[in-house]
Amino acid sequence: MHKLVSRALPIRRGVVGVALIVGAVVATGLPAAPADAAVRDRFYTSGCGMPASPVDVYARPGNYKTVIALDGLRATSDMSGWRHETNIGSLASRGVNVVEPVGGLASFYTDWERKPGNKQRYRYQWTCRLNRIINELDSRGLAAGRWGKYAIMGISMGGNSALTYAANHRRRISHAFSMSGFLNLSAPTMRENIKLALIDAGVAAGRGPYDADDMWGPPWDPRWVQNDPFNLASKMRGMKVRIGAATGAPGRHDVNADTIAKGGPLETASDAQTMAFETQAAPNGLRLSTDYQLQGTHSWGYWQDSVWRAYREGWFRDR
Repeated sequence: MHKLVSRALPIRRGVVGVALIVGAVVATGLPAAPADAAVRDRFYTSGCGMPASPVDVYARPGNYKTVIALDGLRATSDMSGWRHETNIGSLASRGVNVVEPVGGLASFYTDWERKPGNKQRYRYQWTCRLNRIINELDSRGLAAGRWGKYAIMGISMGGNSALTYAANHRRRISHAFSMSGFLNLSAPTMRENIKLALIDAGVAAGRGPYDADDMWGPPWDPRWVQNDPFNLASKMRGMKVRIGAATGAPGRHDVNADTIAKGGPLETASDAQTMAFETQAAPNGLRLSTDYQLQGTHSWGYWQDSVWRAYREGWFRDR
């Protein structure tokens, strides 16, 4: 288990607000190092009222686990950020199949209340889509592991989505890993800032603003509580859950001013949110492994490192 670095950081209203308005996953200039192309496959999933979307799979027969890797807020429709920015597909040569769903811009990988009021012509139903992806993986014999269950992990938006999906799908998920996630959505100003982040992400992608009310209803709707990992800790009891974040201080992957100016405050906010979730875990009987780092911004190089640390520590293995 990675040694816990004790860093008591309060959730500061101003820091969280600025970070989520920025809302960006920052590219670090890290050269993409894709896995051996011979083990990569792509299939498409359809249904759930959404257009067909691709899923990239890195797999080899006999691997001991399969992990589903979720993207961040600005996920694109051509390939996952994991494929574009990291080398984690290489895990397939070391015992862990990697599955990378493509798409999900500003979706929080959840089923929305209704179609967004922008240029998008369909309602997000990502919980349904993830269920279909798992069914397809089953048909391909990729339900590896002792119990035939999957691991799920994600960064930023995908981090809290991974924990939420796991909490509600224990029958199929045994491991859940949040990297730089926002794990206390009920904290002051968080709902307002998620609303701003969705607006910004949609405008930046040319789709027009997304409205968080279309996702989980107005801020007082119970669905906000139901999709907050902070309130779901007890539902993850007995699972292998891992959380990680860094302080936002520049480190070895910060090669330009953009990653520091944008990725620093965002990572500081997710660090505070991650530690808030940790305080909720213990009284709910949830045992965690943690990966707190003294240096690192909200960017891909650090998340790649985090995945490989989890691998070296044996986190992907069953008990």
